[in-house]
Formats: sequence, C-alpha cells, structure tokens
Amino acid sequence: MKSIGNDSVGILPTDTLYSLAGPALSKKAVKKIYYLKRRDFTKPLIVMIASTSDLDKFHIKLNRAQRRTLSHLWPGKISVILPCQSKKFSYLTRNTGSLAFRIPKKKSLTKILKLSGPLVVPSANPEGKKPAETIAEAKKYFGNKLNFYIDAGRLCSKPSTLVSLQPDGSVTVLRKGASKLPRKIN
Repeated sequence: MKSIGNDSVGILPTDTLYSLAGPALSKKAVKKIYYLKRRDFTKPLIVMIASTSDLDKFHIKLNRAQRRTLSHLWPGKISVILPCQSKKFSYLTRNTGSLAFRIPKKKSLTKILKLSGPLVVPSANPEGKKPAETIAEAKKYFGNKLNFYIDAGRLCSKPSTLVSLQPDGSVTVLRKGASKLPRKIN
C-alpha cells in the first residue's frame, strides 16, 4: 500500500466511492484538492478519521449525549457535521464553523488513517461531473496531476449519508446516502 505523505494528493478507494484524498492537516494538500476538483471554495470537505480521538486534533469536544449517538453511527457510511470553531481550521471549515467527519468500517481504510492521519476525502471528480467508478475514469479527470492512484476495481455506491449532530445527541439528515440511520437514534 502506498503511503500518503505530507502534502500528497491522490485517488483512494473509500467504503463508498473513490475519493480525491489528501492530509486534512495540510493546507497545501487541501488547496490542491479544491483546485483539482474546481470545487466551490465556500463548501467544506468531509474529513475521514480513524477514531473519535482524532477529533481532538481539530479541537472538537463532545458531550456525553453526542458520544452516545456517535457510538451508534460510527464506524460506517455516515458523515457527521460537528462544530469546529478554531480559526486554525478555517481553511477546512471555509468559515462555516463546522466540519463533517466519518469513521469508515473498512479495516483497510482504518489502517491507512492510523498511518496517514485524518484525510479529506471528496469524491474523485471535478465538481458537476459523475464520480469516478474506476481508476481509468479518475485518470481521465486528473491525469498525472496526482501523487498516487490506489485501484480497488469498480466502485459504485451512493455517497455517505450526511447528518448534523446537535448538543442533545439528536441528528438531522441533510443528505440521504449509502447508509440508513440506526433505529436507536431515529
């Protein structure tokens, strides 16, 4: 498995789709992803993490109700929007004061995240185009502008389900995606 170094950006298979992945703590990598995707600079990216303890890296504090809810949602194909007030991360929050995080269930992804640290993982496509389902499609979009391509065959899925987590532990579904919410929190 190729490593994801300092500012490198490439194609990584996630538990939903291929993503254009780079280190979330690298302003340079995040900026490169925005340019490669031609993404609206006001829209934050989803950050994939290995465990809830990675939220500390973003100065995010959870209360007991939020932790309980997250234990039902993660790991899985659900991205959760949490308040992220630190100005240090404005390059990620895009001045929204929040960030979406996801912990994948796929063990191989967790292993990568433990080595690389948190990764931004938008879908592998320029904004407005269909997400790449194969490495060949990703190469048509990005060519030799990336540091790596990791091939996992054809990936066809909906994107992650996106929810907002409230202080009382309740969630609001903002985008229906690859996973339904567990009954325990509906």
